[in-house]
Amino acid sequence: MEFKKNDIVTVTIEDISSEGEGIGKVNGYPFFVKDAVIGDKAKIRVTKVKKNYSFGRLEEVLEPSPYRVEPVCVYHKQCGGCQIQAMSYERQLIFKQDKIKNNLIRIGGFKPEFVDRIMEPIVGMENPFRYRNKAQYPIGCDKEGNPVAGFYAGRTHSIIANTNCYLGVEENKEILEVILEHMKNYHVSAYDEATGKGLMRHVLIRKGFTSKEIMVCLVINWYKGEYIPSQEKLLEVLTRIPGMASISVSINTENTNVIMGREVHTIWGKERITDTIHVRDTLHEFVLTGAGITFSISPLSFYQVNPVQTEKLYSLALDYAGLTGEETVWDLYCGIGTISLFLAGKAKQVYGVEIVPQAIEDAKENAANNGITNAQFFVGKAEEVLPEKYEKEGVFADVIVVDPPRKGCDSACLETMLKMQPERIVYVSCDSATLARDLKILCEGGYELKKVRGVDQFSMTVHTEAISLLTKISATGKKKISYREEEIADCGCIYG
Repeated sequence: MEFKKNDIVTVTIEDISSEGEGIGKVNGYPFFVKDAVIGDKAKIRVTKVKKNYSFGRLEEVLEPSPYRVEPVCVYHKQCGGCQIQAMSYERQLIFKQDKIKNNLIRIGGFKPEFVDRIMEPIVGMENPFRYRNKAQYPIGCDKEGNPVAGFYAGRTHSIIANTNCYLGVEENKEILEVILEHMKNYHVSAYDEATGKGLMRHVLIRKGFTSKEIMVCLVINWYKGEYIPSQEKLLEVLTRIPGMASISVSINTENTNVIMGREVHTIWGKERITDTIHVRDTLHEFVLTGAGITFSISPLSFYQVNPVQTEKLYSLALDYAGLTGEETVWDLYCGIGTISLFLAGKAKQVYGVEIVPQAIEDAKENAANNGITNAQFFVGKAEEVLPEKYEKEGVFADVIVVDPPRKGCDSACLETMLKMQPERIVYVSCDSATLARDLKILCEGGYELKKVRGVDQFSMTVHTEAISLLTKISATGKKKISYREEEIADCGCIYG
C-alpha cells in the first residue's frame, strides 16, 4: 500500500524514537508521529513520505495510552522545548533508560545481557518541573506589533509567546513581563532577524538555587550613549523583585544565531551571582564538610542548568572515581571546574583542561574562593593539552574524568587516554550515542565497562545525561582507533 501526503491513517503507537516521536506501523511500514505517546491509537495526517518510512501529524487520539497525561503547559505542542510532556514521568524515565541501553547495544556493540548486568537504574527527579536555573528568551513582536518573549517553535525561529515556562523558575514570568511592559511604554524596539534592526534581542535569566540570587542580562543590538531607552525606569522596577542581584547588558550586533555578544556591561548590582553545590557519598552522606563548594557565575559562565540533579550526577562521578587521597586526576572538558573541585577534596592532585579561557579563569577563581590548592587548570583543547603534557612532560593519571560536549571525545584525546593507562576512567555524557561510540573505543583499547547509569537532567525533553565507569584490564600499545563521527546523529539541545 502506497501513501501520499495528507492521507489520513489510523495507527497504534508501538514504540518511541530517540527524538521522542511515536512510532506506529501499517502493514509493516513505519510512521513517525510527533506528540504521540506509546500505547496511543491515533488518527494521523501524513506530512512527508519517504521510501522506507513517513512522518505524520497527530490529528486525533482515538484511544489514549495508559502513559498519556495532560501536559501542564498549553504550548507544549508548538514549543520546541518539551518534546515528551504528554508522557507520564515514570514512562519518560523508562524511555531514557532504554535510549541509553539501545545506544550501547546498537552503536557500542555491547551484548544486551552484558548491558543489563552493568546498567544501574536511572536517577529521576522528585519534581520534574521548575528545575532550570538558566533560561534564554528571544524577544520579538506579535502580529499587532506588541513585544513578546517566549521560545522558538520546534526547528524554526518563530517565537511562541510564553512568559511562564514550567521548566524555568517562577521569577522568570515577572521579570519578562516587566521588560515587555517597559518596551511597550517607552517604545523600545524588538530585534528583527530579517532586517537586522531593532534593539532588544534576548533576555537571559539565571538564579542561584542555594543563594536565591537572580541575574538578568539584556542582549541588545547596539549601544548609542544609553543602553536602553528610559533605562533608569526599567531598573527601578526590576530591582524591586526579591532576589535581584545583578543586571547587565550584552551587546551583540552580529547577524548570528549566537545569543550572547562579546561585550557584557553590568548596569546594576554585582557582576556575578553565586550558587553552591553539595556532593554526597552514594547520594546519602556528605563527602565535604561545611557548606559545599560555592561557584561564581557570570552571564557567560557555563554552569549545569539543573542543580538538583547535578548534585546527584557529581556524587556518582566522585563515587565512580574511587579516590583515596593518593591519586592524580585529570578532568577533561572541565568548564568552570565544577567536577574538578569536588574531585580535589578526595584526590592528591587534580588537573583541569578547558578550551574556553574565561571558563579557566572562573575555575581558578572558584578554587581560590573555596580554599582549594590542589587543583591546577590549563587552557586549550583536551586533545592537544593532554598529549603534550603526557608526551613532553611525562605527566600521568591514576583517574581520568571526561565530560565532553555532545559530539563526544576527540579521537586524539581517546588515543592519549589509552596511552596514559589510568586505572579508572569516569565518562560523563550528555549524548548516549557518542558515549556508546567512545566506550567501544576505550573497551577495544584495554578497558572494561563496569557501570553505566542515567541521570535525568532534562525532564520533559528527550535528552538525558549518563555516567559510566571503566577500569583498566590490560596494557595496550598504540592501536588504530575506529572513529566515525558521521555515524552518530546530531541532536541539539533546545535551551543551551
